[in-house]
Amino acid sequence: MNKAVPAYAVSFAIFLAAAWAGVSIGSVDIPLRALWGEGDEIAVNILWNIRLPRVVLAGLVGAALAIAGAAFQGLFQNPLADPYTLGISSGASVGAVVTLFFGISIPVLGLFTLPVFSMAGGAITMFLVIAFARMVDRGMKMETLILTGIIFSSFLGSVLSLMIAMTGDELRQIIGWLLGSVSMRGWPYVRMIWPFILVGAVLLYLNRRELNALLFGEERAHHLGVDVARRKMMILAGGSVLTGAAVAVSGTIGFIGLVVPHMTRLLWGTDHRHLLPLSFLNGASLLIICDLIARTVISPSELPVGVITALIGAPVFAYIFWRQRSRKGGTAHA
Repeated sequence: MNKAVPAYAVSFAIFLAAAWAGVSIGSVDIPLRALWGEGDEIAVNILWNIRLPRVVLAGLVGAALAIAGAAFQGLFQNPLADPYTLGISSGASVGAVVTLFFGISIPVLGLFTLPVFSMAGGAITMFLVIAFARMVDRGMKMETLILTGIIFSSFLGSVLSLMIAMTGDELRQIIGWLLGSVSMRGWPYVRMIWPFILVGAVLLYLNRRELNALLFGEERAHHLGVDVARRKMMILAGGSVLTGAAVAVSGTIGFIGLVVPHMTRLLWGTDHRHLLPLSFLNGASLLIICDLIARTVISPSELPVGVITALIGAPVFAYIFWRQRSRKGGTAHA
């Protein structure tokens, strides 16, 4: 626990710094006193109605993707696993775009129709990826799983392209959404997703000890008393809820679920009792910082935040993949 204390202190300090930078820096600089409603009225309105909901939403989305990635990496025992590489984000995107394209609104669900359909798309894709990978390779090696995820992502990408081609006037809106953004969402989107993120995060955290046991393999975990099948389903369900909720409000934002858990694991260790909450905090910080860069680097215009995360994440993904292959090559040579 002693090692965990500085980890939480550093992560929380970075989160606070990122959050304050996110609300204070921009075309209009916001002073600290605006938080208490003091000072220029325009600055106060910008803070509470534009900047703060955007930072909160970016934090929730980043936290959701990071903790889901940490859980998937622990479950599949591979640092290359995350909602993006497994195709779950693409499935969630299809679920969300179908809802937007057909204007689906279920009275019982109301505001929650979009995240529910997005989560359903992510969950269906996840089970299809696993089923196909198992059919191709009974051992279900991670390389097979990732290649299967890429296949499904490519197919679902073509489905999305077809729907985009048929949207007409809504073309720009949907393309902007698919590139990943938390711009101009506001408090209604925060209210839309926070219950799902809370449920998904709690579901994963309740399985933190089981994730530790699964690091030794499913057979060993079973001997340690873990109901492997049931726990795997709970972890996959929790990850799907988190990914679907995040994608529903921000579109496809890649690599947060890959980079954050990997870096957190390198710095603070593999114990999921701490890896999950630390990934949650660090994921929130990273996406807030990426969103700040996206809206200031070419100000007054802004980039989709998904572009920034891809620029950061793709080289890290390549490095992790190279490192894994080097280790395997060194082991085989030895």
